[in-house]
Amino acid sequence: MYPAHPTHPTHPTRLRRYRSLLTAAVAVLLLTAYASADRTGATAHGAAPAGGPVSAAVAAGDPPPDAFWGDTAGIPPAQNVLTVQIVNRTNGQYPDDEVFWSFNGRTRSIAEQPYLDMPANSAGRMYFHLGSPDSRYSDFIEFTVGPDVFNGNTTRVDGFALKLAMRVHGHDGTDRQVGEDYATFQESREATWQKFADAMPPEFASLTEVEAPYRIPSPGRVPDFQPGGQHAGYMSGYAASVGMNASTQEVFGCSGPLAGDPAGCAALNRHVAELPRDQWGDPGRFYQRAPANYYARFWHEHAIGNLAYGFPYDDYAERSSFVSVRDPQWMVVAVGW
Repeated sequence: MYPAHPTHPTHPTRLRRYRSLLTAAVAVLLLTAYASADRTGATAHGAAPAGGPVSAAVAAGDPPPDAFWGDTAGIPPAQNVLTVQIVNRTNGQYPDDEVFWSFNGRTRSIAEQPYLDMPANSAGRMYFHLGSPDSRYSDFIEFTVGPDVFNGNTTRVDGFALKLAMRVHGHDGTDRQVGEDYATFQESREATWQKFADAMPPEFASLTEVEAPYRIPSPGRVPDFQPGGQHAGYMSGYAASVGMNASTQEVFGCSGPLAGDPAGCAALNRHVAELPRDQWGDPGRFYQRAPANYYARFWHEHAIGNLAYGFPYDDYAERSSFVSVRDPQWMVVAVGW
C-alpha cells in the first residue's frame, strides 16, 4: 500500500532495478573523502565533510558510495519493524545539533538521537529541519510501514526544500536507494538552485522566486499556472488537443478530471499524450517537446537512477522513487544542503 498524500494519488508498481554502483576503482577514490568522518560521516565539528569539486566520474543519476551512508554495520537492531538512521550530509553547513528530524510528535536533533526504532504505522511522514526545529528549511519523506514491510518514497510532488536520499535494506539483503543523486549532494545549495533556474523555460521562472530562499514549489502551486495566472493556459491547450479537458493546474496536480487517470496525466506532464498509447511508457520520449512539466524533468535528471516523484502520477511506467522492501532491517536517510 502506498503512503497517503493530499495531492499525491498513487498506484502499486514495481520499480525497475537501479543502475549499478560506481566501479571499484572510482569508489576507492570517493571513499577517501570520507576517511576522516566518524560513523555518521560527521567531522569534529559535527557536520559532514565538504564534498569539494565533483569528480568527472560522478555522473547525474549515480548513487553515492557506501561511505556516504555511514556505518550501516553499526545500526542497532530494531525492536519494532526497522531502525532508521539519519545522517548529516550538509557539506559542513550545519552541525549535527542543528539537523533535526520529527516523527509522530517527537522532534530530536541527530546529535541527540541519530536512530529511531520505527514502529508499524499508516501513511506516515518524517520531517527534517536545518538550523532549528521550526526552520523553514524543511522537507519530508513519506511511508507506510507494516509489521513486515516498508513502503515509502522521497517526493518532489509539493516542492524542493532540502536534498534528501534514503536507503532501505532488508534482512534478505534487498537494498534500495532513492532521492537526490550523489553529484547533487556534493554541490552547494546555490549551485543546485542555479542549475534548476538555468534548466527552466521562461514560463517556469517564478518557481525560484515565490518562496526563495527556502523552497522551490512545484508548478501547480505557483500563481502563474493557476486560473487567472499569466501562464494559466500553458498545459490546458495541449490537454484539449488530445481530448483531455483539464486546466494547467489540474494537469500538474493530476486533479479534477485527471484524478482517476494516471496514464493520461503522466502522458500530459511528459508530453507524450499525442503519441500512440503503447509509447506512453517509453522514458526516451519523455519531455522532448513543450509544453511539459520541466520541473519534474529536472528532479528526474538529478535523482538516483533517475527515479523521482515530480508529480502525483509519476509512478506510471515505473519512474517514481517509491520503494517496497519486505522484512526491512534498517533505513538510512541522508539530509543535505
